[in-house]
Amino acid sequence: MTPALPPRTHRPPRAHRLRRANPLAALGALAWLVVVGLPLYYLVAVSLRTREDYLTAGALSPPTSPTFENYATVVGGGFERYLLNTAVVTAASVALVLVLALPAAYAIVRGSGRLVRAGFSLLLLGLAIPAQAVIVPVYLIITRMHLYDSLTGIVLPTAAFLLPMAVLVLTSALRDIPEELYEAMALDGGGPARTLRTLVIPLSRHGLVTVAVYVAVNAWNGFLFPLVLTQSQDRRVLTMGLWSLQGQYTSNVPALMAAMTLSVLPVFLFYVLGRRRLVSGLTAGFGK
Repeated sequence: MTPALPPRTHRPPRAHRLRRANPLAALGALAWLVVVGLPLYYLVAVSLRTREDYLTAGALSPPTSPTFENYATVVGGGFERYLLNTAVVTAASVALVLVLALPAAYAIVRGSGRLVRAGFSLLLLGLAIPAQAVIVPVYLIITRMHLYDSLTGIVLPTAAFLLPMAVLVLTSALRDIPEELYEAMALDGGGPARTLRTLVIPLSRHGLVTVAVYVAVNAWNGFLFPLVLTQSQDRRVLTMGLWSLQGQYTSNVPALMAAMTLSVLPVFLFYVLGRRRLVSGLTAGFGK
C-alpha cells in the first residue's frame, strides 16, 4: 500500500508584478520636466532679484538677496486694474460659454432632426475660422453695437470663438450618460428643463470643468480682441498691460518678470484645482 502523498500547496499569485524599467520613458519625462520647469524657475528667480543682481550675475543663478521690490513696483504702476479687468472678462466669458454651450449640447445629443445635425455641423465650422481672418467684421459689429472700448466688447467675441469647442466637448460628455437615465426621467414626467437641471448637470461635471478651464485660459491670455477693441488705459487687460510694460520697464527685466508671474499665477491655480477632471472631460465619449 503506497503512502498518501501530502496535498500540494499552491503559492498565491503575485498581487503586483514588477514592471520593467523603461529608461527611454524616464529620460523623456526628465527632459520634459526640464523644458517646463526651467522657464518657470527663470520667471520666479529673476522676479526676486534686483536690477544690479540681474545684470551682474548669470541668467539662471539663484537670487543672492531675494526682494519683493519688483512686485511692489508693478502693483504701484496700475497692475491691479489690469488684473481686475482680466478677471471680469474671464469670469464673464466662462459664464456665457457655459450658459450657451450646455443647452446646445443637450439639444444636439437628444435631438434627432435634420435641422439639429445641420446646426451642429455649421457650429463646428467655427473651429476652422481663425479670429485674425474676421477681425475687421468683428470690429465693425462691436462699433455699431456701441461696445467699443468696453469689457463687454471683449467678452462677446471671445465667448463666440470659444463656443464651438465647448459645445464639442460637452456633446461628448453628454453622450456618456446612459440612455436608461434619460428614459427614466421621461417616465417620471421630467421635461427638458428638469432633465437638464437634475440629470445632465450633475453627471457632466467633468465636461463642465474642462470647458471652464479651456475658456478661462484662452480668455485670460487673449490679446487680439483687447488690442483691436479697446484703447483707454482703464480698459486694458493683463496682456495689454504686459505689452505696455515692455516699453515702460525696458531695462528693468526683473519688474517685467514680476508682472508675468502675477499674471500666470491665477491661471496656474485654476488649472491645479481642475486638473483631476480635465483629462476625463477631454476623453469623454471616446469609449462609445
